[in-house]
Amino acid sequence: MAKSKILIVDDDANIAELIKINFESEGFDTVTASNGREAVEKFHAEAPSIVIMDVMMPEMDGWEACREIRKTSNTPIIMLTAKGETFDKVLGLELGADDYMVKPFETKELTARVKAVLRRTENQDNTSDKTLEYKNLSVNISNYELKVNGSIVELPPKELELLYFLAANPNRVFTREQLLEKVWGFDYYGDSRTVDVHIKRLREKLEGVDGNWQLKTVWGVGYKFEVH
Repeated sequence: MAKSKILIVDDDANIAELIKINFESEGFDTVTASNGREAVEKFHAEAPSIVIMDVMMPEMDGWEACREIRKTSNTPIIMLTAKGETFDKVLGLELGADDYMVKPFETKELTARVKAVLRRTENQDNTSDKTLEYKNLSVNISNYELKVNGSIVELPPKELELLYFLAANPNRVFTREQLLEKVWGFDYYGDSRTVDVHIKRLREKLEGVDGNWQLKTVWGVGYKFEVH
C-alpha cells in the first residue's frame, strides 16, 4: 500500500521540521512549503492525502490558501493557528477547513487527528453511492453534493458530513463530543464549539426549507435531525 503523503505548510522552519520528523517516523511521506502560495503550487504538484496549514504566513496566508485549494479539492485540511479566538476558528471552518489546532500543540494529538481523518476519508472513498432523501433535501456523501428544493447548495466537506451523519440517524440525540468523534474521527480533545459553528452554518443554508425535518438543539445535551 502506498504511503499517505502530508503537505506541511508553515513559515516557521523549526515547526515545519518538527512536524515533518514526527510524521516520517510514523511512516508518512511528507512535503513542505513555507507560505500559502507555495502551498497551493505544491498541493497541485504533489497531490497530498492531507494538508497541515499554518494561518499567519507571508505572500499568501493560510485562509487564502485554504480557499484556493477548496476550489478544486475536498482533500482534508487541518489549520494551525497561534490564535484561539472564535473568529479565527469560524473563518477557517467557513472556508472549508476540516479542523484546527491552536499552537502550541502536542505532536501526539496532531498525529492522532491526522490518522483519524485519513481513516475516515479512506472509508468514504471505498463506499458505493450513498444518498439520503428527505422532503426537499438530498444529501449525497459519495460526491459531496447537497440539494435543497432541487437546487445544488455549496457546502464545505465537514458541514456535509455532519448533516449526513445526523440525517442518517433521525430523531437520535448526539452530544457535541459524540459528534466530534463520529464526524471528525477523533476522541474529544478540544473545543466543542467546532460543532456549534457547523450547526449554525448548516441552519443558515437550510433556513426556510419546507420539509418534514429540522436540525434541532436539545438543550443541555446536543443536537438531532428531527423528522416529524
